[in-house]
Amino acid sequence: MSNTNDLSNRINEKYKSMSKGQKLLASYITDNYDKAVFLTAARLGEVVGVSESTVVRFATNLGYKGYPEFQKALEELVRNKLNSIQRMEVTYGRISQSQILETVLQSDTENLKSTLESIDQNAFELAVDTILNAKNIYVIGIRSCAPLASFLAFYLNLMFDKVHLLHTSSSSELFEQMVRIGNEDVIIGISFPRYSMRTLKAIEFANNRNAKVITLTDSVHSPMNLYSSCNLIAKSDMASIVDSLVAPLSVINSLIVALCMKKQSEVVGTLEMLEEIWGEYQVYENDEIDHIDDSIKMRYARIGEEK
Repeated sequence: MSNTNDLSNRINEKYKSMSKGQKLLASYITDNYDKAVFLTAARLGEVVGVSESTVVRFATNLGYKGYPEFQKALEELVRNKLNSIQRMEVTYGRISQSQILETVLQSDTENLKSTLESIDQNAFELAVDTILNAKNIYVIGIRSCAPLASFLAFYLNLMFDKVHLLHTSSSSELFEQMVRIGNEDVIIGISFPRYSMRTLKAIEFANNRNAKVITLTDSVHSPMNLYSSCNLIAKSDMASIVDSLVAPLSVINSLIVALCMKKQSEVVGTLEMLEEIWGEYQVYENDEIDHIDDSIKMRYARIGEEK
């Protein structure tokens, strides 16, 4: 598929030649894509009033191998069109209060499994090598992706001298922070639906300056991949008010571990230096909870008995 609107384009192109039943399906899907995405072929047929075989023929007529492939295309369409309110309505409509914990954890597990099965090992290794050879490393993630960017930048700072975590509330601020980016540098852009236009502009700017671009996103059809030479794909929850970023975080953890293994001596040296600083300036003493001495607990117990 060429882009995230591919399903819509296929429906529009084939509509005139469709049978009556297929036109009913096309109309229902176009108007109710947020509901259709969760329906099996049989259930979709029931809702529209056609047979399951008509639903399958509809999918193959659009150029898909079968209904599962058509449903994936529909997921891509939904992923990019649902706003926050619609996503919340869809989620609340399919999860009961008693099933929330189980459903969310199971969804995160499926995202991890799917990411493990589909991620490109060569792209991962290329990302590691690109970061290792970069003069400057820029990291950007906005809105719900900001914690991911911050987490990655924190650990990159333990290994590399020039790591720039981009903070911004406008495009102009982005360009000011990236004004010196060049062909020896790399930018890591993190974005999941709904995609951030500021992140897209940042990696476009970096690409125009001949910097290397690494993206961490949810699909090969993500607009983030337009300017990227290295695409890391991690699955995120499709329809929920809370973005599931478990799989992306796991990919980031993998990147950090791979880089640490390549730069073990530098990391050890940095951590040893930090331990000395933390100790000298008592960074952790007031934050750590000390275990109560057993003898103290026994003494308080005896005092209580005497009373």
